[in-house]
Amino acid sequence: MKNLRKILCVLLSAALALSGAAAAENGSWSQINQSITRGADWQRHVSEPADFQLGEAAPLEGYEGLSVCEWGEYPSIDGSTVCVPLAMELARQWLDLPEEDLNGFVSFSTTPYAYDRLTRGLANPTVTIASRGIMMDDTHPVDLVLGTGPNADERKAAEEAGVELVLVPVCLDAFVFLVNSGNPAESLTADQIRGIYTGRITRWEEVGGPADTLIAAYQRPHGSGSQTAMEELVMDGYEISHAEPNYISDGMADLVAQIGNYDNSRNAIGYSYLYYVDSLYRSGSLKVLAVDGIAPTAENLQSGAYPFTVYYYAVYAKGNETAERFAQWMASDEGQACIAQAGYVPLR
Repeated sequence: MKNLRKILCVLLSAALALSGAAAAENGSWSQINQSITRGADWQRHVSEPADFQLGEAAPLEGYEGLSVCEWGEYPSIDGSTVCVPLAMELARQWLDLPEEDLNGFVSFSTTPYAYDRLTRGLANPTVTIASRGIMMDDTHPVDLVLGTGPNADERKAAEEAGVELVLVPVCLDAFVFLVNSGNPAESLTADQIRGIYTGRITRWEEVGGPADTLIAAYQRPHGSGSQTAMEELVMDGYEISHAEPNYISDGMADLVAQIGNYDNSRNAIGYSYLYYVDSLYRSGSLKVLAVDGIAPTAENLQSGAYPFTVYYYAVYAKGNETAERFAQWMASDEGQACIAQAGYVPLR
């Protein structure tokens, strides 16, 4: 722990000299290429700003000008890349942090690592408030995961650890299928999608795409949030076919870049979340397909008409009172107003 703290002190010192974006080049931030900033019409929606606040900061012995801050009544949060802007907005609302500090304060490790930390009682160790020379307490376990729900392996790990995960839905998104804009296909049925990813459908001309073209179906690794949605929501009991290594994208950004690349315009298909491709990572020229003729609009998500509507959750271990109160606030009218301001589709 002492060596980790020394490393973090070096990182924090660097963060004081660099921009927030450069200082937070880790985890989910490597999967984001768009600027996430406070909108010109931003409003504070919280009515009781004392409810969730950070604790006391104490000087860090041996490191002049640096300090360690307790988490207090504000939860330590980790999560999915797609929920980074959501966590930034929550920090804006409650903590009134300078905009340049938000990239360092929201330090997400991506879905599987976030659930591992929550289940095993591990800390999210690289959270800083650079302008104040603060490193957040790196011994405090993660209280809350924001993002997609846990997959079967993560649920089993929690059960074996004796941890009961509580999932509170906080907003909606669309799990979407992407092709290059040069592909003439506009919509696929759910059955056609399953046919492509079981290997039953191999040519684009079978489903309204370009003639004489084999389908290159990109996937994500097992355990990623988008792969969990593909396996548990879309495939509906069908086994997804084995993909060659060059068709498995380690990061969401890589998958989007592959499909947006001009060289793949005739044959590629992949999947992601609508908020991610609209707001967090843009590359090349993409088209979002309708499913069963239904577009993933906000109205179709709230009504449930879009077939692959998903929730993002606030997830915590049962018995964590701070996380429980925070999750319930996120589901309240006030919390939903904050979530909508961050650009997500609220529950209602």
